[in-house]
Amino acid sequence: MTSHSLKLTRMASLVSLAVFHMGSALAQEAAGTVSSDKEKNSLNLNSVIVTGTPTGTSKMKASVSISSLDADQISQSAPTNAAEILRAVPGVRAESSGGEGNANLTVRGVPISAGGARYVQFQEDGLPVLLFGDIAFATPDMYLRADGSLSHLEVVRGGTASTMATNAPGGIINFISKNGKEKGGSIGITKGLDFNQTRFDFDYGAALSPKTRMFIAGFYRNGDSSRPAGVTAEDGGQLRANITHELDNGYIRLSVKHLDDKTPMNMPVPVRTVNGSISEMAGIDPRTVSFYSPYWTRDIVLDKNNNKVSTNVNDGLHAVSNAFGLEASLNVGNGWTLDEKFRKSTNTGRFISIFPADNANNSSGMTYATGPNAGKAYSGPAFTATVFNTSLDDLGSTTNDVRLSRAFELAEGKLATTVGYFSSIQNVALTWNFNQYLMQASGDKPALLNSAATVAGSPGLLAQGTDVWGGCCNRAIDAQYKTNALYTNLGWEKGDWNVDASLRYDKQNASGTYNQAVKQTYIQANTKFINYDVNHTSYSVGVNYRLNKDLALFARTSDGIAFNADRIMFGNPLDGSTPISTNIVKQNEAGVKWKSGDFSSFVTLFQAKTSESNFEATTQKFSSNTYDAKGLEVEASYKIGAFRMTGGLTYTNANITAAADKSIIGKTPRRQAKYVYQIAPTYTMGDAVFGASLIGTTKSYGDDGNTLTLGGFNVLNAFANYQLTERLQASVSINNLLNTIGYTEVEGDGHAARSINGRSIRATLKYSF
Repeated sequence: MTSHSLKLTRMASLVSLAVFHMGSALAQEAAGTVSSDKEKNSLNLNSVIVTGTPTGTSKMKASVSISSLDADQISQSAPTNAAEILRAVPGVRAESSGGEGNANLTVRGVPISAGGARYVQFQEDGLPVLLFGDIAFATPDMYLRADGSLSHLEVVRGGTASTMATNAPGGIINFISKNGKEKGGSIGITKGLDFNQTRFDFDYGAALSPKTRMFIAGFYRNGDSSRPAGVTAEDGGQLRANITHELDNGYIRLSVKHLDDKTPMNMPVPVRTVNGSISEMAGIDPRTVSFYSPYWTRDIVLDKNNNKVSTNVNDGLHAVSNAFGLEASLNVGNGWTLDEKFRKSTNTGRFISIFPADNANNSSGMTYATGPNAGKAYSGPAFTATVFNTSLDDLGSTTNDVRLSRAFELAEGKLATTVGYFSSIQNVALTWNFNQYLMQASGDKPALLNSAATVAGSPGLLAQGTDVWGGCCNRAIDAQYKTNALYTNLGWEKGDWNVDASLRYDKQNASGTYNQAVKQTYIQANTKFINYDVNHTSYSVGVNYRLNKDLALFARTSDGIAFNADRIMFGNPLDGSTPISTNIVKQNEAGVKWKSGDFSSFVTLFQAKTSESNFEATTQKFSSNTYDAKGLEVEASYKIGAFRMTGGLTYTNANITAAADKSIIGKTPRRQAKYVYQIAPTYTMGDAVFGASLIGTTKSYGDDGNTLTLGGFNVLNAFANYQLTERLQASVSINNLLNTIGYTEVEGDGHAARSINGRSIRATLKYSF
């Protein structure tokens, strides 16, 4: 049996279930899908939403900004990973140029000062994928795949995200699963037309008895990705399943998830910068270059027990996740509803990618160390390739959220009350290793090179572990974060008025150790201990007034926190002897929701003030800044006959208001554009549907000093679906149709930058039954 067959067999042997909602499960069960047929071509303003609310409510009644995307809308945006789906959501800034994970993401001018999504929580069915969004080399989207199990997506910006979740003051992104309520399924095969990739998908839901139903879905793919490297860069897949049993007073649901997937990780590549503007280097196309190569030697690294481990650089990101979930929603009498959600996850793997420590220079005295020309002289550009090789030892979590709610009918209106308790144990155990090699500066299967500086007996090796960047990056982290949160919400409704107020008290206990290796050895005497408690009380107060059934006004003020994890290690002591830094976001927002015939719009004015602390691995600098962002967020949809147009625009005016480096005060925060916009037209013609999406951004700055410019760019995606028969559909999707270069980040000294992927074309054949 082949290794691929073994993987498929192992995945197919798992069966089961999925946690389904954030808020009132009974409300979601009643809501069924994200929208009715009548709402299908609008912003679903009358549909029930469950994310960021204590009980399910319609958008027209809720005083929060929330967008929802169904499976069809998601597939039509031609995303290549989960984070790219979020390009279609106004107010969300998604830098998904890293590949299948490692996306940088935030909302509404809240800063991206570190990697990941510090202020936004990724959820699957209402529970966090990881409690922290910005763990170095381990972001939540690495353990999340969008496939046939996805029913729809709900995205809250600001608002009650501060009180309805931990570490989510900026927003909540909730991937909500199908649960077998609609019988049937599909099987499909997708092929890359201009690159080597094959992907198989399936999903199926059915009733097992009058009160029991099941759902199962998954995918498997294999190929070399849209950045060909001459190796099998993609290999793996996912299986998710759930089973639901209806009771006389509610329901219970069990779920499982198995993810075992290898994908390449895209880092910045060498570039030139002249007067703050970025330009490409000969032979290195930032849209397609991959420094994964068949000519890599094994990377020898150190584990936390001082053992040497041989790793394959071409494995890229290897994400392994196994999860079991339990959910129940019960009417317990006297109008009280009990909602219980539990998930136990094991998350492990390895992150390997190649980061340029410099930009390429021509040098003499080099020879090929690997490849078909090994031993021969080499003359040409070469660069120092730093291998970010991090073992994801343990990112497992145990999470539980239980809440009790009831609505009271009073003479003065309806009062809804909710009390909940959230608990989480999040492990953060990683081992960093940064080795450096001399590498051919070529986008076509680059080889390693030898020079006078090469370590004897190690092809291409320039420096190992503790000899890299001042010994910063041979690190062993073994920490655990226990978080408990008590939260409550009171909502009052009378006539056209809805008023709500919520509080959340988070208390976090951190324990564990961290160590930095010296001379290729972890010395026990250098172990530093983690032992502290930190807490915060968050609040959110909002009001919504419906002038009529199709027009509503709302306003809200909120305060929330994002706790730190590994980002504050290797700085001040974490043993409780000094204050622990946190990240606070204070927000105000006001807006209008309007629906007229086939036109819908959602317009929000916002302000976000952020105080944060941060550490950057590549610059080894700590910072403590405050930011102020004001802006306007617009989401709209219009349908006329067979034509539909959706779109969004976000205007943000942000600046740094305080910093230790006085020279950056008043500057625009890095990677914050004034305007970000999305336009997505579709047209149905008989059995065919054609569509496109244009995602654009104006210029931004790559550094807080505003000396490096990331040029504005537009990305055009397109798709076409054709119903060959009643059950058989063929489709083609094109990501980045015009093959645009779009830089999303640049190193502070301008030597390396990361671009979005170039054009990629996929064709799918799908059979529904």
